[in-house]
Amino acid sequence: MKDLIIEYLKEAITTEITESQKLLDQVNQNFVGAIEKLLSCNGKVVVTGVGKSGHVGSKMAATLASTGTPAFFMHADEALHGDSGMVEKEDIVIAISNSGETREVLALYPTLKEIGCFIISITSNPASTMARNSDLHLCIGKLKEADHLGLAPTTSSTATLILGDALAVALSRLRDFSSDNFALFHPGGALGKSLTGKEI
Repeated sequence: MKDLIIEYLKEAITTEITESQKLLDQVNQNFVGAIEKLLSCNGKVVVTGVGKSGHVGSKMAATLASTGTPAFFMHADEALHGDSGMVEKEDIVIAISNSGETREVLALYPTLKEIGCFIISITSNPASTMARNSDLHLCIGKLKEADHLGLAPTTSSTATLILGDALAVALSRLRDFSSDNFALFHPGGALGKSLTGKEI
């Protein structure tokens, strides 16, 4: 049993690492365009999604915000019930869905287009409805999931998380974001104490 447990654990880890490396092949001019657009944004970055994509989006927004790019997460379901009022024309919306066909996110598109904000979608399918109806699309590619059924969002959500981190890091470096800037936004916890010398 112990050997089987170790085998399953290593197999899942190996699959996620190996498949996520394929994300490197997807980096193209669309990614450059996304960074340029995000750098010139006069509003906020609004990340949206549901399910596992929503959880990833929440972390993506938090990482962007803590590294110099004003951002917040807006759950697509809540956006359909009034939260879309937080979005303004100057904002950029990053919409996440592995399939690119998530009903709740697609239902939000007419409102976003009426507002007039710029939409960047992140999906695994460049021919998806979301990709075709966005101003810019970032593709993670079709990746093998780590679970034995090939169904649970595992590798695909990991790759999306990596992409979000890459966007945040690139933007932070291009903005010359410093440790002092980081300390301003992150004064709490052990990390904040190491930067400021103060404990909150």
